[in-house]
Amino acid sequence: MSENTTPKAVVIGSGPAGYTAAIYLGRANIPHILLEGSQPGGQLTITTEVENYPAFPEGIDGPELMMKMRAQAERFGTEIRSEVATEVQFGDHSHTVITAQGSYTVPVVIISTGSTAKWLGLPDEEAFMGKGLSACATCDGFFFRDQEIAVVGGGDTALEEATYLTNFASKVTLIHRRDELRGSKIMQQRALEHEKIDVAWNSVIDKYVPDENGNLKSVLLKDTQDGSTRELEVTGCFIAIGHTPNTQFLAGQLDMDQNGYLVTNPNRTATKIPGVFACGDVQDPFYRQAVTSAGTGCAAAIEAERWLTEEGL
Repeated sequence: MSENTTPKAVVIGSGPAGYTAAIYLGRANIPHILLEGSQPGGQLTITTEVENYPAFPEGIDGPELMMKMRAQAERFGTEIRSEVATEVQFGDHSHTVITAQGSYTVPVVIISTGSTAKWLGLPDEEAFMGKGLSACATCDGFFFRDQEIAVVGGGDTALEEATYLTNFASKVTLIHRRDELRGSKIMQQRALEHEKIDVAWNSVIDKYVPDENGNLKSVLLKDTQDGSTRELEVTGCFIAIGHTPNTQFLAGQLDMDQNGYLVTNPNRTATKIPGVFACGDVQDPFYRQAVTSAGTGCAAAIEAERWLTEEGL
């Protein structure tokens, strides 16, 4: 985008959804700016290998995939700025996105700020990410074929992931801090009756234990009732205690569900405010995949282009 071109859109966020939206805006000749946010590239930048994204039969590192998307967006004229949106002032056909560096007033805002996986917060947790620790069973389950692994959580997400992981693992231990699960009855039944799934009741992870190469070898479990500890040998551990959509800066302005995910029109990415669209994990608590995020990023840009045309903007 040249210095004399006034942007018509701001894309907030730079994961698969944001970059794809930017690519489609560029292809439609709509001048736009993309704000990278605090984690440029999103959650895929902490994923070592992506094997389920189309067109990469041998797989691709998450950071490399994001760099390719970034380069493609820039090729089509996206102006990428290393800024974090702290506030959006929504108006009538004009919205102002505010960052620490300045503000941008445009008719179209595409929100693709994603979500953040909830972790346990153990001191050494980050060191094990990509080395046995994951928050996405559908992303990483394949790497643990015929291995013994653990899933942390007690809700539907944990039960679903534990059941899914039995397709690969030889054994799955569900670690839950209480003596009863929170998930739906049908999900509980499927998990508890599965021959490959055991449950470590009244347990929390006290420590991750590495092997000589720094990969996960086991977890130290602590009993929540008597404080005793025991070691559980697993080569993989999936944290399934939920995600937090990155929508705090929009509180009270856009419709959200009970967990903070943005609500869009049925089968669309448009929000209740004209010219404002949402795509990717920030409005998708169900799939949470790179390819579906990219798809909704495409949809948001197409809807934005049609809206701009209809409004004569």
